[in-house]
Amino acid sequence: MAITANRRIVLAELPTGRLTTGHFRAETTEAPTPGEGEVLLRTLYVSLDAAGRAWMQGPTYRSALKAGDVMAGMSLAEVVASNAPNLWASDLVFTETGWQEYATAPATRLAALPRVEPLSHLLSVFGIAGLTAYWGLLDCGRPQSGETVAVSAAAGSVGLVVGQIAKIKGCRVVGIAGGADKCATLIREFGFDAAVDYKAGDVRRALRAACPEGIDVYFDNVGGDIFEAGLLNMNMHGRVPCCGVVSQYDAGSEQRGPRAVPGLLVSKRLTLQGFIVMDYDDRRTEALADLKSWVADGRLKVREDILHGLDSLPAGLVGLLAGENIGKRMAKIA
Repeated sequence: MAITANRRIVLAELPTGRLTTGHFRAETTEAPTPGEGEVLLRTLYVSLDAAGRAWMQGPTYRSALKAGDVMAGMSLAEVVASNAPNLWASDLVFTETGWQEYATAPATRLAALPRVEPLSHLLSVFGIAGLTAYWGLLDCGRPQSGETVAVSAAAGSVGLVVGQIAKIKGCRVVGIAGGADKCATLIREFGFDAAVDYKAGDVRRALRAACPEGIDVYFDNVGGDIFEAGLLNMNMHGRVPCCGVVSQYDAGSEQRGPRAVPGLLVSKRLTLQGFIVMDYDDRRTEALADLKSWVADGRLKVREDILHGLDSLPAGLVGLLAGENIGKRMAKIA
């Protein structure tokens, strides 16, 4: 059956304050047609990531979004038609389709993925979330058995994996999350040694109580005041992988940063390292071998928060920024 229509979600206007569902609109257009060397893709799952809000603020590791653009987003997609020799109909790929049912892409930028069950794992533990956690912790954080690892946004897609890998490596693990229920879940279901509820009061003091011997590796996903609390509890020669600043993406003029950082860096000889997962594309096979082994033997538990339908995406992103989810949030489109 010929594909003639394409539903998509557009960024109707750039937010100047908090993001709301009113900043998006749905529309239906003619389905795209692949050119020479391109493939037509059907979107199966769209990844919801806090970075989507940052793309509205200006260029990052990708170009900035403009009003009227199809909302950007990485997806697991299936090849529907191919005008390229390296991909065939029914192949699975991971690429940026945006928030739409169908998209075209140059095949030279794509590679077929192995099918796993459930397919959603290709977006979570075996996708960006798992790979980000793996390389951020092990390459930037360099944890040693017996050390204390603290991670912010610990119930999120990356933090949940970071904490479990740190336990696998023999570390004491403390998660920072929002709400007593999330904190209890980290300990009860995912093996964290302790958890700090940042909504309950003084995070710096609570983190010090949870980490009486200090923090050796602080994996930061949020920035702002929580980042500062982590830094102020670091041990000598501590390592700080800087993965994201979710507390700042939607803060507008209320953005805050850590104070006294230069003094801490010098006096405690700290190492802060920013990274993005694409830095490690050439080592993907190595990471996936470990992640798949840990999932198979039950040492790494997977939690996914799956929404349904294209229309769920705007509220899904707004909710993600507010910390609604536990584990990797995505939307099943087809």
